[in-house]
Amino acid sequence: MSEQTVRSRPWLTTIFSSRTELWQPPPIPFEADIAIKDGKIIALLEDAPVSSADEVIDATNRLVLPGGIEGHCHIAEPFFGGAKLADDFRSGSIAAACGGTTTIIPFAQQIPGMTLRQALDDYHAKATGEAVIDYGFHMILSNPDKQMLGQELPALIADGYTSFKVYMTYDGLRMEDNQILDVLAAARAHGAFIMVHCENDHCISWLAEQLERKGDVGPEKMGVAHGPVAEREATHRAISLSEVVDTPIFIVHVSSHQAMEQIAWARNRGLPIHAETCPQYLFLSTDDFSRPGWEGTKYICSPPPRDPGNADHLWRGIQNGIFQLVSSDHCPYRMEGPGGRIESAGELHFHKISPGLPGIETRLPLMFSEGVMKGRISLQEFVAVTATNAAKLYGLHPRKGTIAVGSDADLVLWDTEREVDITHDMLHDNGDYTPYEGRHCTGWPVLTMSRGTVVWRDGEVLGQPGRGEFLHRELSSAVKSYAG
Repeated sequence: MSEQTVRSRPWLTTIFSSRTELWQPPPIPFEADIAIKDGKIIALLEDAPVSSADEVIDATNRLVLPGGIEGHCHIAEPFFGGAKLADDFRSGSIAAACGGTTTIIPFAQQIPGMTLRQALDDYHAKATGEAVIDYGFHMILSNPDKQMLGQELPALIADGYTSFKVYMTYDGLRMEDNQILDVLAAARAHGAFIMVHCENDHCISWLAEQLERKGDVGPEKMGVAHGPVAEREATHRAISLSEVVDTPIFIVHVSSHQAMEQIAWARNRGLPIHAETCPQYLFLSTDDFSRPGWEGTKYICSPPPRDPGNADHLWRGIQNGIFQLVSSDHCPYRMEGPGGRIESAGELHFHKISPGLPGIETRLPLMFSEGVMKGRISLQEFVAVTATNAAKLYGLHPRKGTIAVGSDADLVLWDTEREVDITHDMLHDNGDYTPYEGRHCTGWPVLTMSRGTVVWRDGEVLGQPGRGEFLHRELSSAVKSYAG
């Protein structure tokens, strides 16, 4: 058994009580030494007996924060639109760790002909022996028949798979309203937490057809076909379906202030609606689509970035608690090579480009620099939307997302004075570009600890593939608090 102490004095170690309710602001930061044994935090002390520790990590002039929890990322999924995701569990988890994230929850997607259990077994095989940090799975639902909803889904919930995603768009994944109602009814009966991709598929298809008839299919038309109206309408409809069944939902990757206003309307009425936004909607815009040639396609995702003024509205949504999470929606397609976007699309056509952006390593630095260091959000709000709230929503609190006695020693050391210009060659994912190339950051994670083991230290990857553990998750706090 080994003991460690992370010494944060004379700077601040952020302490977050494991007894706080969902969305309650955590206490203010204060000084403490953190004692760690067997991967757990065993004490928070004013002056730890460092002479008895096997290792002492000096955090002087640094911040010690809970490790980030990435609750929305795509890793090792099947081909989409002919393109292959660049990251497997080794490269994806390493990139996450280097960006200050200590837990990832990617999606397990069924291949046609597979049961949900078979799909999960497939993803366990992909992750075992590869992940350097802890992980769980959300399950994507695409064919909600009686067997799935009556037998498979309850069995999976009992085994610790407590969150499921449904789509309102994409061929092969899209559900009609009656199917979503069936899923929500099963979720209510068994305690599942349902995530919803909200875009009106019929509007998107109709608009895309009009553009194709005119031959107007450049990257910039992604924002036209997948316009804010399609997102706003689907968001309101998902809220209405949730209200009909009377069960919580989580609306993923909200890109427009119009959709955000629907969520605010619902929350103001006391409806159990929760939501996230993503860095691509805070830092990118429709202007990026106008870059020449294939450069504009680097910014295609679904839903897409909006007009340049949209981001200010979303920041207010974070500040006002409309959004509980900021997730990356890391979906890394390479541009070049076999399975890359250029080869799979064959032409510059907005609907032939597989949608998705890399961002698992840059999420926390971007939010820290532009949020905390520029005064848009407090340090406590940063931790809440990048770690603590995710732990609560996805059934991992208080094991994860907090610095408290008994919690996993998932800690990140931040150098608040570190100045970094993001370039892809400094990142660790397996893609070939970053949409944030050249963006300046103030503040950077210089050490990441996962269950007491340092997996990243100031430029060096130390985590060993396979050390990451699968996480059995409890019911979502959103589900438990609403049911209670």
